[in-house]
Amino acid sequence: MPRERKPILLCVLTVCITSLVVGVEERQRDDDCADLNNTTWLEYRQQRVKLQVQYLLLTRRNMRCAQMFNQESLTETQQQQPSYFNVSRPTKVIVHGYRAVGSKPSWVKELARALLRAQDVNVLIVDWVYGASFAYNLVVENYKEVAVQISVLINQLQNHGCKLGSFHFIGISLGAHVAGFVGTLFEGKIGRITGLDPAGPMFKGADTFDRLDPSDAQFVDAIHTDSDYFGISIPVGHVDFFLNGGKDQIGCARSRFASMYGYVICDHMRALHVYMSALNGSCPLTGIPCFSYEEFLKGHCLDCDVFKGTCPTIGLSENSGISISPVPKEQKVFLLTTSSPPFCSHHILLQLEVFPLDKSAEVQVTLTTYDQGTERRLRLRTDTTVYRMVLSHPIALCEVESIELKNTGFRFYRQGDIHVKSVCLSDIPSIRREEPLCVNNIHVRRGAPWSHDFVQVCGIY
Repeated sequence: MPRERKPILLCVLTVCITSLVVGVEERQRDDDCADLNNTTWLEYRQQRVKLQVQYLLLTRRNMRCAQMFNQESLTETQQQQPSYFNVSRPTKVIVHGYRAVGSKPSWVKELARALLRAQDVNVLIVDWVYGASFAYNLVVENYKEVAVQISVLINQLQNHGCKLGSFHFIGISLGAHVAGFVGTLFEGKIGRITGLDPAGPMFKGADTFDRLDPSDAQFVDAIHTDSDYFGISIPVGHVDFFLNGGKDQIGCARSRFASMYGYVICDHMRALHVYMSALNGSCPLTGIPCFSYEEFLKGHCLDCDVFKGTCPTIGLSENSGISISPVPKEQKVFLLTTSSPPFCSHHILLQLEVFPLDKSAEVQVTLTTYDQGTERRLRLRTDTTVYRMVLSHPIALCEVESIELKNTGFRFYRQGDIHVKSVCLSDIPSIRREEPLCVNNIHVRRGAPWSHDFVQVCGIY
């Protein structure tokens, strides 16, 4: 072999061997990483598996490799490797919910990493898959025992210097009520509890002692996305965000012939995905207080005066951004979302005033921005002249390029031309109390859509 080829061959061999060694080391590290459990129906039937609770720890120092955590983890003499837990930092505690087939929740580490990207904290994952699987009614019987076991760990962490106010529990579905009972055991001194679509079955009529409620922590917030099925329909926190009314979520299948996920649990899990998206901070998810979703859509709730003008937001802001004290309890707030991340949508109030009609009619309203549009239809009656509705639009009002009105009722109604006194658009909530965008004295004829172009720049109308 020529001499000049030997160094090249040695380099190639060195690279190959190094890559092989690194690959083996990475697999070994993965093998050393802690993970949540799975269980099977056979184990459940044979009662080999009792209620077991274990804890996984993730921090910014081990974001990709969870560490098993227990009461002895902070005692280095009993640990083969030191714990990454830092008592001087806040602690997020994730509690999953019911597991119908005994599988570990695939999303839990993704949520943990989203929290760590947002804040430098300890993240403890509560793994109670063994006690959370298969028969739902029996799982509900287990949730308080799980909470008791978690409280034992919290007591130990207090002995090592952690403060109760530094704990933030994030409970998903049934896990929200587990977190709530932990809060009950500590007489509401836990810093914060966030419930992601707290479970509804067997809890809707439960006493506050048995479910999540505002007394369980210094601040309790909840996101509702499936309140007519798996989630709970009543407010359970200081602030309760009802997304799209809290029931049917945009983008989730409405037919049982669609995918099982899309039809059964898409609405329920939307709370989790919206929360993780909010942690990225790409856009604010802001709720507006109102008595009901119907009143919100009719434009009867336009501000956040109950919170002294500051609207609550989904995410990690202290008290959801509410600065008044004490924070009001069981405040229902509503917001509209899109069907995919980051889920944020701008709320625009449309007010249409027409001259009295001889016959009922229908008007299609379209807002356009570049290649995006929002379309809604209004039924006009003979006994009403002013109509208000809240629109969900992907872009802020100041970027709306045009509005179009179209008389679409000619197939079903006999109303001819519609004389519109004014059509106005305004942002809600109105932070700076800007004047609405209005166009006056419009004639909308059959088959001849009316449109108007806006000339504006964000911040300058």
